[in-house]
Amino acid sequence: MSILFSNPPWWEGKESRGFLRKKRWRRGVRAGSRWPFTYQGRCTPDNPRAKDYIPYPYFLGYATSYISKKIGQKNVFFRDSIALSESYKSFYDYLDSIKDKIEYFLIESASPSWDHDYKLIKDIKNKYPRLKIIVAGPISTSQQNWDSEIVYAVLKGEYEKNTMKILDGQNGLKEHDLLTLDEMNQAPFPYYDKFIFDKYFDGNPVPMGTLTPQAHILTSRGCPFKCIFCVWPAAMTGNDPDGENKRSVRQYKPDYIEGFLNEITNKYKFKAIYLDDDTFNIGNKHTENISKVVGQYDIPWFAMCRADTCRKESWKIMSENGCKGVKIGVESGSQYVVDKIINKHLDLEYTRKIVDHIRELNMSVHGTFTYGLPGETKDQMLETKNFIKNTNFNTVQQSGTAEIEGAPLHTLNSKNLKSYPGASQNTEYDRQKDGGKKWQSLVKSLQNN
Repeated sequence: MSILFSNPPWWEGKESRGFLRKKRWRRGVRAGSRWPFTYQGRCTPDNPRAKDYIPYPYFLGYATSYISKKIGQKNVFFRDSIALSESYKSFYDYLDSIKDKIEYFLIESASPSWDHDYKLIKDIKNKYPRLKIIVAGPISTSQQNWDSEIVYAVLKGEYEKNTMKILDGQNGLKEHDLLTLDEMNQAPFPYYDKFIFDKYFDGNPVPMGTLTPQAHILTSRGCPFKCIFCVWPAAMTGNDPDGENKRSVRQYKPDYIEGFLNEITNKYKFKAIYLDDDTFNIGNKHTENISKVVGQYDIPWFAMCRADTCRKESWKIMSENGCKGVKIGVESGSQYVVDKIINKHLDLEYTRKIVDHIRELNMSVHGTFTYGLPGETKDQMLETKNFIKNTNFNTVQQSGTAEIEGAPLHTLNSKNLKSYPGASQNTEYDRQKDGGKKWQSLVKSLQNN
C-alpha cells in the first residue's frame, strides 16, 4: 500500500488592485489554515520567491509521519504545492512521476476551496483512474452525497487513525477518531524535509515577518472556547458543529516539544519559532513550562494567544524566555457582539489592559478582528474600528467573517443555536465562504465613516 498526502495548487487568476493597478495572482491557502481563504499574493505560479502568507499544514504533516511509521517511509509521499507556489502543470508533472508508486491520494479541503478542489479531484480521477481518492478536512462534515466513483473515502476530524483504517481496506465515511492524549504525545513528529522547511511564512506579530525561515508548530490540539466562526475545534480537533457540547484541549508534554525542537533545529537553521495553537496560553502551567522549553534555543519566538487565559506572571515568563510577540484574538470591539454573537466572552476592557501589560514586557501585540458576523450592525463594526484605534496594538488583522462548513456559523443556517442568541442570518447577510473576498466587499463602506 502507498499514499500521497497532497496540498494541491489553488490559483484564481490575476487581479488589478492598488493605486498603480498592478496585476497580481489571487492564490488560496487551505491545509494549515483555520479559515481557508484567497488573497492577492506576491508570488506567481512556480515562482515562490516573495513572502506570501503560507501556514504549515499541521494535520497533513502529522498524518504523513504517523502513516510513515506504520507502513514505511518509502510508501508515503508528501507534496505541499501551496508552499511551493506550484503551478498546475508542475503539480501534474509530479503526479506523472509517481503515478505508478501510489495507490491512495489524500487531500484536506474545506468549503472555501471545495468548488475548486472537487473539479481538481475529478480531473485527477480522470487522468489516474486507479488512484483511490481520500477527502479529509472540514469539508468532511458536509451533508452532501459523496460520489463513490470519485471519492473513495471521507475522513472526519484529525485523520491519522482514520487514514490507517482506509489503508487497511476500509472505505466510505469515517467518523471522528482522534488521537488520545497519550497517543498524541507518543506520535512521531510532523513531516519536515529540506524541500519544504523554509517555505512557511507569517508576517505577524512583528518582527516575525523579518525572520525566515520560520518553524510553525503546535504545542496543543483543540480549544475549549466556542467562537461561532472557528472551524478546527468544531470539526477537526472535536465534533461540535452546533457549539453546544463540551470542547477540550489536549496539550503536548514539554518533553515532546523539546524533542521536536531538538530535531528540527539541529537539521535546519530557523530564525523564528511560531506556536500556532488555537490558543497557546491556556493555563499557567502549560504556558510557563513550554515557554521555558522554547527559551532554551535562543531563537525569537511568537505565539497565538487569548488575553484572559493565563495570569500576568505567565506573560512575564514568556518574555523572559524569548517571546517577542503574540497574536491576540479579539474579533470585535463591541462587547455585545463578543458575548452574544461570537460567544467568545472576552472582557474588552481587560483586554486593553493586557495589551498594555504585554507591550510593557517588550513584546509586540497583533490583534485579530473579523467583520460581517450574522446579526452584527454597521454601528457595531464601527465600534470595532474605534476599539482598534484606542488600544495599543502594534498591528492588527481585519478580515471578513467566512462561513465554513463544520463551524456553528454554518449550522446557524438551519438551526437556532442557543449559544449564540444574538446571531441571525437575515436576507441581507452575506454567506461568503471566503473571508478575503468578503472583506473586500466590506472595506469601502467602513472606510467612508
